[in-house]
Amino acid sequence: MAAPNDKRADGLAPGVSEVILAEPRGFCAGVDRAIEIVERALQKFGAPIYVRHEIVHNTYVVNTLKGKGAIFIEDLADVPAGATLVFSAHGVSKVVQAEAQVRGFQVFDATCPLVTKVHVEVAKLAKEGYEFIMIGHKGHPEVEGTMGQLSSGIYLVEDVADVARIEPAQTQRLAVVTQTTLSVDDAAEITAAVVARFPDIRRPKQQDICYATQNRQDAVKLLSPQVDVLIVVGSPTSSNSNRLRELAAKLGTPAWMVDDAAELQPQWLAGKARVGLTAGASAPEVLVQQVIERVRALGAVSVRRMDGIQETVKFPLPKGLKLDAADGAPPPEHLH
Repeated sequence: MAAPNDKRADGLAPGVSEVILAEPRGFCAGVDRAIEIVERALQKFGAPIYVRHEIVHNTYVVNTLKGKGAIFIEDLADVPAGATLVFSAHGVSKVVQAEAQVRGFQVFDATCPLVTKVHVEVAKLAKEGYEFIMIGHKGHPEVEGTMGQLSSGIYLVEDVADVARIEPAQTQRLAVVTQTTLSVDDAAEITAAVVARFPDIRRPKQQDICYATQNRQDAVKLLSPQVDVLIVVGSPTSSNSNRLRELAAKLGTPAWMVDDAAELQPQWLAGKARVGLTAGASAPEVLVQQVIERVRALGAVSVRRMDGIQETVKFPLPKGLKLDAADGAPPPEHLH
């Protein structure tokens, strides 16, 4: 029998004995809905279906839908007249909505209802004369969509330092909103700085950060102390996936993010007995299972799920996408 410190055949020290799966992880209700909108549009109207921006930030999902006939574009000028167009889960600005209407597209809006809730709040308070401070990441499509609900009077802050720099036109009617996929802790810290500078600012009745983002971050907080390393399944463009990796690292657990199993490096697991595994809200479970198989191949002997919240939220589809007998086929087999 080999001594505990002997090298294995692959050159690594003996390590992984167990994989612990975060609960919840992976797809949220908004992502499920957005993907189903594209799949149903393809089935009902036929390819191609045009999608403005990646429907969700996941390479596997986007490539799978491309294979079914979805064409992803950024500029509406690239969409032929009369085509069917889907807005991504991140939401779009009023300018994009108006352009799509002028161009005569058949539009299905896959904006996550929790993002739409923020848009509705911004529109309502703007009519009452409010200006806004938005906490979020510059260039993220959700931020562009929310800020694009107004032509002016909304100011972006990315960190505490930004709070001191912004100069709203007035402070009597000021409200704060946030991107839905931020770090809960970072958003709380920035919000505290905003309130310190503008004590009378109006805050949402319920925080804008979505339930799924919060649940996945809470799961990582519980999982991190139990494992020697954490692997996050998610694409580099996925905000909520990046936040999971950052959160584990802040808690002192080495953490890595992979788009798929092929990106997992054996040296990350060297000498690590327990591997934690989670997935961002736009990462399908099939990728998690492939990572599990890869870790098994590297020596893991057991896999168990941690206890956690069971999510039951489901959002309705837009009108016009329910399939009927005339479509001649059952609803599409959902991408997982």
